[in-house]
Amino acid sequence: MKLARSACRMACAAALLAATSAHAHPTAHDAPALAAPQAPAEAAKVIDAFHAALRRGDIAAAAALLTDAVLIFEAGGAERSKAEYASAHLPGDAVFAQAVGSELTRRTGGASGDLAWAASEGRTRGRYKDRDVDRITTETMVLRRQAGAWRIVHVHWSSRAATAAH
Repeated sequence: MKLARSACRMACAAALLAATSAHAHPTAHDAPALAAPQAPAEAAKVIDAFHAALRRGDIAAAAALLTDAVLIFEAGGAERSKAEYASAHLPGDAVFAQAVGSELTRRTGGASGDLAWAASEGRTRGRYKDRDVDRITTETMVLRRQAGAWRIVHVHWSSRAATAAH
């Protein structure tokens, strides 16, 4: 029952994301978004704290902001728990975040009850493993408020090479 309720909440969050993102995405590529909804400030602070922990190389602090059952999608792959992410990509993500700079260019979001979402756009530039990095990035995070604190339950990261127009 608890799993079904959790799945229902995630489906509602996805529907909320789909409904509001259609209004937040500009029709012309370079046009600003129209009155994009905002993620709750407390949830956005958790996302920012997660990224700050990665930039400091503080793996324990970053992991503490994830639920045990976090689902992380990146580059077609999936990690289905905090333990799996911590044993696989989390250390590498921290090393990468320390090596390259990132800039948040836009964030939209929303909330319904104890669920919140944020869709962020940005750019990552720097040098990593003797290679120049210049990527346009997107990130979607879903958070759940548990015992009064927001925690990350889902992350979806995507990026592409930056072009001269960006």
